[in-house]
Amino acid sequence: MAEGAARLSLVVALLVLGLKAFAYLLTGSVALLSDALESLVNVAAALAALLALRVARKPPDQNHPFGHTKAEYVSAVLEGVLVVLAALWIAREALPRLLHPVPLEGLGLGLGVSLLASLLNGLLAYHLLKEGRRHRSPALTADGYHVLSDVLTSLGVVLGVGLAGLTGLWVLDPLLALAVAGQILFLGYRIVRESVGGLMDEGLPPEEVERIRAFLQERIRGRALEVHDLKTRRAGPRSFLEFHLVVRGDTPVEEAHRLCDELERALAQAFPGLQATIHVEPEGERKRTNP
Repeated sequence: MAEGAARLSLVVALLVLGLKAFAYLLTGSVALLSDALESLVNVAAALAALLALRVARKPPDQNHPFGHTKAEYVSAVLEGVLVVLAALWIAREALPRLLHPVPLEGLGLGLGVSLLASLLNGLLAYHLLKEGRRHRSPALTADGYHVLSDVLTSLGVVLGVGLAGLTGLWVLDPLLALAVAGQILFLGYRIVRESVGGLMDEGLPPEEVERIRAFLQERIRGRALEVHDLKTRRAGPRSFLEFHLVVRGDTPVEEAHRLCDELERALAQAFPGLQATIHVEPEGERKRTNP
């Protein structure tokens, strides 16, 4: 269940945040602080995703006839904004250390704790991405990619801080923190870009639209003349399709209606989460191309 994955994400995010904060307190490393701040964002994002999924699962009502699934995009936009704020906070902490590097202490235990947190995060990222694909959930998928990025960043930080401890090049610590800030900033941009696309009724990818078009052409062969004016949009785990179906002028209304019902069922089965709306047109509306 998507909501169960979101609850697990929140619990693990709190545990990882505690471990990373402990690692920072042991060492005083701003690179490990940046890692902990990203985990703080994970906690907020996991909570937002959980609330959004609870809203999104509500059935359609009079005020929301297409359902509440876009609530997930609101959650993902919030996560992206929090990620950007975390990046700016990290840069604020790291820049003074860049001019005045500070030796670090307690690196052995601190880095060990950070590695344990990364292991937990890696397992969580795999689970979230799997569940996000299975439930076609933007909130879970965004959370999964964020956690995965956190894992990769954490491993880089551990290696870098360890190298600083071995060589005495303490300037590596703030440099790593600034690199983490740049990575987080890019992640925030990607999350916001994808989520805003959903809120703006962005269509399905062109390759998926072509697959739908080819599927329809095969299904109507010998029963209708063509389909045209395909329009799509996404709303969380659901997708919406509208198109015009051109039938022969002498086609009975009942037969055209029966064909529409069959196409709607076939589309829903072939493309899970897709809801189709079909407008039937007579032969005179036929187009020689399929724009």
